[in-house]
Amino acid sequence: MRQETLGTLFALIGAFIYGLEPVVIRANPSNPISFAALSALVASALLWTSVIISRGLEEIRRNPGDLRRTFLVGLFGTALAYLAYSFGARMSTAINAALITRSEVLFSFILSWLFLGERITQRLVGCSTAILLGLTVVILQGHSVELHIGDFLLLLVPLFWQLGHVIAKRLRYSPPTIAALRNTFGFLLLFPLAIVTGLEFSRFVIAEGLVIAVGQLVWYRSIKLINLSKATAIITPAPAVAIGLGVLLGESFTAYHAVGFLLITLGTLGAVRVESRLRT
Repeated sequence: MRQETLGTLFALIGAFIYGLEPVVIRANPSNPISFAALSALVASALLWTSVIISRGLEEIRRNPGDLRRTFLVGLFGTALAYLAYSFGARMSTAINAALITRSEVLFSFILSWLFLGERITQRLVGCSTAILLGLTVVILQGHSVELHIGDFLLLLVPLFWQLGHVIAKRLRYSPPTIAALRNTFGFLLLFPLAIVTGLEFSRFVIAEGLVIAVGQLVWYRSIKLINLSKATAIITPAPAVAIGLGVLLGESFTAYHAVGFLLITLGTLGAVRVESRLRT
């Protein structure tokens, strides 16, 4: 299978996996910082098992210098992103959080162009715009958006995610090793804050840890094979998966859903067909 096709397939699988995450997070009754720290611990335990079995420790010994950069992936992608999301969502609304964090694709275009030399085509921009419009229609359902102070914190979340992804794409480690180290560093950074704010265990920690572990394995495999900007565009519709599951489970299906899902589908199919290229 071609590298481009395989990387695109991994990104599509990632969109479905990450679409399950909002369902798990909403069901969690415990302190969100504690939930994030313990979920990262569960994910890292699962991932280190994979690393040890596949003898991935050898690549860390061969490239010890990448450990510092992997720490930054854990700092930006897990610790800072989750803290900004947790506090931002408390000072905003669930709708604003869902919409603002989807601006990740815009940060991806800018950072991928600047630091990775990726070519951002008009077609990819157009497809991403269609996806974002579709998500807006589905999430807002005809209602207006009211801005809150927390929205500025929420805007940092996709920026932190993409900073972590840009660093990860340049690492010489394999996807399991990157994911294991990211969650280990993320846990170590969040755990002291979890103790201060109230350490609580929830059974949903196991489910979230599994989603994180599998999702990151698929995601890092994807961005190793195709452009980060393209992979980000493909996973942008992830919240629509959770919404679609709700509709299948009996929630009302409206005209807004129909229009939104049509735009999302067309945009995603268009993004899938974009070839990953670098600027000449």
